[in-house]
Amino acid sequence: MTNLSEVRIFVLKGFTDDFELQLILFFLFLAIYLFTLIGNLGLVVLVIGDSRLHNPMYYFLSVLSFLDACYSSVITPNMLVNFISKNKDISFLACAIQMFLAVTFGTTECFLLAAMAYDRYVAIYNPLMYSVSMSPRVYVPLIAASYIGGVLHSTLHTAATFNLSFCASNEIRHVFCDIPPLLAISCSDIHLNQLLLFYFVGSIEIFTITIVLISYGCIFMAILKVRSADGRRKVFSTCGSHLTGVSIYHGTILFMYVRPRTSYALDHDMIVSIFYTVVIAMLNPIIYSLRNKDVKEAIKKVLGKCVIKNKVYY
Repeated sequence: MTNLSEVRIFVLKGFTDDFELQLILFFLFLAIYLFTLIGNLGLVVLVIGDSRLHNPMYYFLSVLSFLDACYSSVITPNMLVNFISKNKDISFLACAIQMFLAVTFGTTECFLLAAMAYDRYVAIYNPLMYSVSMSPRVYVPLIAASYIGGVLHSTLHTAATFNLSFCASNEIRHVFCDIPPLLAISCSDIHLNQLLLFYFVGSIEIFTITIVLISYGCIFMAILKVRSADGRRKVFSTCGSHLTGVSIYHGTILFMYVRPRTSYALDHDMIVSIFYTVVIAMLNPIIYSLRNKDVKEAIKKVLGKCVIKNKVYY
């Protein structure tokens, strides 16, 4: 049996060994990654630069966009290198750091989405007191607590996973260092790890989804009191994008982690994990900008200034 301290290198096997397919995947995920960075960091700059977006709802959105950019950056660059390189090795330390950051950002996003649901409830249920109820003394601790929860949860799983022994193989059937594929190649007793994964991820999911459901239940009750069709339409447009993002994100998390080990299929799980770590990070700027009037107006304002500058230049 090989002890963990003797393991220095893991091999990320990825999707396929077919070089032509890897080349296609390289350009596909490169385009996704560039769009993710431009979309998410663009939203952050937009919120900072436009005074009309200086309120808690858009501060939460900018933090979510920053998280998505970081989340994607932890995974995608290394994946792109592996697509075009024969050497798919990743060191023990780099693998641990990648897992720690990925779990941190993923868990933080769960808590942040719940905080955003509460923010939407406050804005709709009592709009006149919104600026007071969601002052910096409220939303800053909510954001900080989301990060702290993410770090603590990630520390637990990273420590538990990398205290295992790996003796059968060092080949990870995945594109990044995720918990299930590492457990699959361990020769240690992983019963405790499975329990930690199931109960802690399950508890976080139950806690955050409950907050979302309660918040949207109160929002629904508030909608029933709105008599005008325009008022109801405005409420739905405000909450629809967030509810869409929450549904997609939590659905994939639940499928990936909160289920028995016997139902794991690493090839299928690889696709699902790529979806919630890379693809959703690309979709969020589209979901939150196309259905938000203020964001669209801010984008038009920026594009208008660019057009005017170009005309003056030429």
